[in-house]
Amino acid sequence: QVQLVESGGGLVQPGGSLRLSCTFSGRNFIYYNMGWYRQAQGQQRDLVTEITSGGSTKYADSVKGRFTISRDNAKSTVYLQMNNLKYEDTAVYYCKAEWGDMYWGQGTQVTVSS
Repeated sequence: QVQLVESGGGLVQPGGSLRLSCTFSGRNFIYYNMGWYRQAQGQQRDLVTEITSGGSTKYADSVKGRFTISRDNAKSTVYLQMNNLKYEDTAVYYCKAEWGDMYWGQGTQVTVSS
């Protein structure tokens, strides 16, 4: 059974930066495509970015140029570097792992506020 544990969320001012981490355990990380999703209060959960097992990336238009996803296969961890944060980035951020089966983390809150 795969377990995903997110960390790194918090309160940040507009224009600030945060780095989220998602640590994967239970299976072989290198085979899994990984993604970050977010869900603002009262909204649906949307894709932010994803990275395939081969390292290809995809970003939502709203975060292109500001967010960067990366993975460290040796540490079984995927990262989300978030720069120039905006109020509208406020949400719970979830990590997803997928390779046939699919798993979600518990989420980490990111709040952008002055």
